[in-house]
Amino acid sequence: MKASKVAYKPIGMALGAAGGALAGALFKQVWKKLGHDDDAPDATDPDRTWREILIAATLQGAVFAAVKATVDRAGATAVHRATGVWPG
Repeated sequence: MKASKVAYKPIGMALGAAGGALAGALFKQVWKKLGHDDDAPDATDPDRTWREILIAATLQGAVFAAVKATVDRAGATAVHRATGVWPG
């Protein structure tokens, strides 16, 4: 394994944790703006419809994937600019 990849591991983990928190907050805001409750439904919530649960799950997955890609790419770009080596 390349030294740059090993050195980037702790940075990547920290960015991943921050990205997860950011994605969760962003999803909650998007869910509220769509006119739904403050919290997205759980899959086992008997008071929610299939449609609502599947829409929430799809939207949450899309938000998390987009935030993860953004954070990962920004972190790798910053390391590349600072060190001249791409960490991947």
